[in-house]
Amino acid sequence: MSDLARVPSAEVGLPLDRLAALTRGGKAYLLLLPSLAFLILFTYFPILQVLWSSLFHKPYGQAQAGFVGLDNYARVLQDEAFQRALVNNLVYALGTVLPSVVIALVLAVLLNRSTRLNAVLRGLLFSPTLIPLVAAAALFSFVFMPRLGLLDYYLAALGLHGANWIGDPDIALYSLMALTVWKNAGYYMLFYLAGLQAIPEEAHEAATLDGATWWQRLRCVTLPYLKPTTSFVAVIALINAITSIDHVIVLTKGGPNNATKLLLYYIYQNAHEFYDPGKATAATVISVAILLGLSMASLKTLERGASHAD
Repeated sequence: MSDLARVPSAEVGLPLDRLAALTRGGKAYLLLLPSLAFLILFTYFPILQVLWSSLFHKPYGQAQAGFVGLDNYARVLQDEAFQRALVNNLVYALGTVLPSVVIALVLAVLLNRSTRLNAVLRGLLFSPTLIPLVAAAALFSFVFMPRLGLLDYYLAALGLHGANWIGDPDIALYSLMALTVWKNAGYYMLFYLAGLQAIPEEAHEAATLDGATWWQRLRCVTLPYLKPTTSFVAVIALINAITSIDHVIVLTKGGPNNATKLLLYYIYQNAHEFYDPGKATAATVISVAILLGLSMASLKTLERGASHAD
């Protein structure tokens, strides 16, 4: 009997199974290679390019940039305009994320049942999402127009006097918040509707049999199951709060008196108006770091909410 015949069949098949597994894995990586190449080319390489550019300073009129290390970051952090933009963005985020999430949750709970009327209302509430932010800002420029705008018209009909909604430094930022909430609440409502549909009916039935009221079912059953959805929506809303800039450019251009200057508009000004790309890239890195930290905190809450729901 040959030596091959003495080897158990399992020992002969094991290398063949490993070879087949490696072959399948190689095909999978080969299929993923184009996507990986595009990901590196259009995502990771620009990130590295921004990080590298933030270490150089190119004064206006000079041909070459000089290496300055972390000096651009120091200039940004010491800039009063950046500090004001950071505070404005924090206020703007709080004033848009929390109201948008609460309104979206309330609308989703009220429109959760599948009826014709609810379907129409869902479509109407979602329609602002389909309007580009530039077009929405242009529309609200007529709404916020002093004395002649739509808002002042209805206030005058009630015997009230309207304010200078985008010209008063004390309320201009809140006017932008109102525009943002109007545009995004319907979009976030869709996520909550999907989350409500995923709640097991048995959970509500058990709470009803135990004598729980509507408010008790909402607080003890619905909201705990919606924690992952809330965390996800909060991350999306935070990203929108930091990356949205069109309405600022159309309505206020950061004014009056820098009252509506947000981080992205500060970056835009330094890059395209003040011709200071080093400062702009440093501010970009700082803004992305802040956004990443907030997003990671929300995602941790998402994981805890998912494990609690399970």
